[in-house]
Amino acid sequence: AAHAAPILRRAAAALSGVVAVMARLRGEDGCPWDQEQTHESLKIHLLEEAHEVIEAIDSPESEDLAEELGDLLLQVVFHSRLAEQEGRFDVASVASALEAKLVLRHPHVFSDVGVSGAAEVLANWETIKNIEKGRSHPFDGIPRTLPALLKAAKMQKRAAALGFGASEQEARSRLVAALAPEASRESLGEALFWLVALARALRVDPEGALASHLDEFRASLPAP
Repeated sequence: AAHAAPILRRAAAALSGVVAVMARLRGEDGCPWDQEQTHESLKIHLLEEAHEVIEAIDSPESEDLAEELGDLLLQVVFHSRLAEQEGRFDVASVASALEAKLVLRHPHVFSDVGVSGAAEVLANWETIKNIEKGRSHPFDGIPRTLPALLKAAKMQKRAAALGFGASEQEARSRLVAALAPEASRESLGEALFWLVALARALRVDPEGALASHLDEFRASLPAP
């Protein structure tokens, strides 16, 4: 649309500036700290910045979201610059691949595929994604490093789509059974698994539920 053209020009100019600054920081006369960084050393910063974005989203009265998104964008630009120096890809490749992915996975927008609603959009997205990645196992593509509660919920959701979901009654029964013997690492792990299943049966996000309770717990403790 015509009204979007000025925004696109501003975005292109601003992003070009960020890429140029990063190239300078990683250059011979750049910043010693930036020059020392690797993909491995930046992992913790990427994780921290993602969590800070989430915290800004969870604090709607805060005006930090734009800044935190910028910090997260920095990680994308930084890793892209490292990869460029390694001869692997550059930030333009990242953006081009993202554009192609968005077009391919939205055939209801960019081609003549019809959908009945958001649920079918998500189903199509997963189908196209699995074809792209050549995935055959239902748990392929679930990151190993996801927080355990979130990972369990994702695995159970995929299992449920194949007919292996648990009802509320079954989840409750299995949870009680897991807690019945003497507590051990294994039994507690099983109990947490079925607690996630119970949360899913009740349509509750287990990660969000625990996060909310932790906020309440923090607020309940007096400051030293």
